[in-house]
Amino acid sequence: MSFALYMIGFVIFLGGVIWGASVAGVPTLYIGIGAMILLGIGIFSAVGRTRGKDPS
Repeated sequence: MSFALYMIGFVIFLGGVIWGASVAGVPTLYIGIGAMILLGIGIFSAVGRTRGKDPS
């Protein structure tokens, strides 16, 4: 459940960054590339922070 909450928060953050870049006049191609990179970083971060410890 915490993974889903983390990703929902990150997607909201990413939406704000995309909206801000669009208003600032950044070309759509660069916004798309940046969004994909940030989404990948967000997934890696979410998995790393929410993965359970090994019981051993």
